Amino acid sequence: MATASQRIPAIARPHVSERAKKTLDIVEKFVEEQCIPADSVYLSQIGETTKERFSAHPHILEDLKKEARKLGLWNMFLPKNHFKEGAGFSNLEYGLMAEYLGKSRTASEATNCAAPDTGNMEVLAKYGNEQQKKQWLEPLLEGKIRSAFLMTEPQVASSDAKNIELTMKKEGNEWVLNGQKWWSSGAGDPRCKIYIVMGKSDPRNPDPYRQQSVILVPADTPGITVHRMLSVYGFDDAPHGHGHISFKSVRVPESCMVLGPGKGFEIIQGRLGPGRIHHAMRSIGAAEKALEWFIKRLNEPHKKPFGKFLSEHGIMLERVARSRVEIDAARLLVLEAAIKIDESNAKGALKEIAEAKVLIPQTLLTVIDRAVQAYGGEGVSQETPLAAMWANGRTMRIVDGPDEVHILQLGKNENKRGKAVLEKIRAQKARSEELARQYGITLRDPLQLDREISKGKL
Repeated sequence: MATASQRIPAIARPHVSERAKKTLDIVEKFVEEQCIPADSVYLSQIGETTKERFSAHPHILEDLKKEARKLGLWNMFLPKNHFKEGAGFSNLEYGLMAEYLGKSRTASEATNCAAPDTGNMEVLAKYGNEQQKKQWLEPLLEGKIRSAFLMTEPQVASSDAKNIELTMKKEGNEWVLNGQKWWSSGAGDPRCKIYIVMGKSDPRNPDPYRQQSVILVPADTPGITVHRMLSVYGFDDAPHGHGHISFKSVRVPESCMVLGPGKGFEIIQGRLGPGRIHHAMRSIGAAEKALEWFIKRLNEPHKKPFGKFLSEHGIMLERVARSRVEIDAARLLVLEAAIKIDESNAKGALKEIAEAKVLIPQTLLTVIDRAVQAYGGEGVSQETPLAAMWANGRTMRIVDGPDEVHILQLGKNENKRGKAVLEKIRAQKARSEELARQYGITLRDPLQLDREISKGKL
């Protein structure tokens, strides 16, 4: 069987270094042989009760981390063009690795490449000052602590970040925070020590994109209350969790402000661009895993509906084939986006990032759904990983901006070509008429032809 480096799509191969190819093969072997077998042990070590689940830190994860560091698989996500702190890979190279990480529950954290820490570390590396980097980035890079990103709020439509209401008011040399956040991913982990919080620091600023700021808030700051952990279709994602958190007169020093007041939108856009590609490539890996489980079910000898292997039923083979086509096409789109980011930056790849953000979760859900259908009742239970994968995949259509936001922006940008396209087609039509006269041909207007037919003239 070909190795991961040998399966790199041809269009991406020239952009991948020999070092990255070797690392990719190590990642594949680590995930397939160590992380995936460890996933069930990890889930068992978390425990059953809510208290156990949100205070747990399975020992097997620390063993995986030690092995990952020994193999040189650590902090691969920070792109070499922008950050000195990372492992020196491009967005494309890490994207190829992230696909394999996406096949396992433990692999991303085992290699210190788990969200939301990845995006938070990018924020600190790109926008943080030296004191902020020393206090928070260094322990995050070492995997000693975890973090959470707090942006979404329960009482407003947070898909439009201008709606965010958590207030930040300057009092002396402190900022005072009041408000609520939810879907604060990572906040449930007892190792979560720092929140990166977006709020409204200048609500009267005439520029709505300069009203928001991003500030660092230690998780143990007085006035913070973690009310509950939200579930995703019944899955609580413990110990990571998705917290509903309130801030009541929470005071932090002005030195905790990232980049400066009013820079919130700049920071979150810088954070989300590469992060969307990470999500997308992990989703490609999840789709590959779902297809593997699908093929497994098709070839189980002890489960033969109507006396045949499922693989002998044509409809199932068609679904396998369609899944293969859709996954491969989706992968190429993500790799194109990663290449564009590497060549310019996230702003230079807005179209490709948005396309990937919309297409890949839909592809993942379609492939998982086909696999679930093959398993029947077993597929929607906890007996396979498919149900949890579907729940996680469904959230990808919402996180980092819902599909509708990206589709609307794509449509607007595409329609900017309207005038040029109109003029081009008019010019082509005029040239057709000119050529028709040259060759002595009379072109008939299709609409006129329809009218003549309706009047019985033809």
